[in-house]
Amino acid sequence: MYDTILVPTDGSNGARVAVEEAFDLAEIHDATVHVLYVVELVYTYDFDPGRLLEQLRAQGERSTREIADAGEERGLDVVTAVERGTPHEVIVNYADEHGVDLVVMGTHGRRGVRRALLGSVTERVLRTADVSVLVTRRADDEAAVDAA
Repeated sequence: MYDTILVPTDGSNGARVAVEEAFDLAEIHDATVHVLYVVELVYTYDFDPGRLLEQLRAQGERSTREIADAGEERGLDVVTAVERGTPHEVIVNYADEHGVDLVVMGTHGRRGVRRALLGSVTERVLRTADVSVLVTRRADDEAAVDAA
């Protein structure tokens, strides 16, 4: 049913839950897992964007490598990518370009004004992707810590 599963990550607890779900599904379907980290640069202060981009890319490469290592320990085929752009657009384009059958994403569990002000990458992917999207939630105790 699924040959290629994409799991975008930002290193958050919500993303870690999605990674585990993606790995479980990949084992069941003998699928390849693609792990994608999107570097998004927002200009707000006077700083060196080149240096910041380099740091964000390095963070993304560390994060995706750790996930790939964990997947490979489970006997999975894992592909990693770090790309720059607007997260939901990069995720949807990556899925299209790589023949992804399923996107597995976490959610931060924001509600109300916080969600409206901050937006939701997951929601935008849900609305714009041409493939199925599975949204995972963190455990309630982790969400409560972030809400505080």
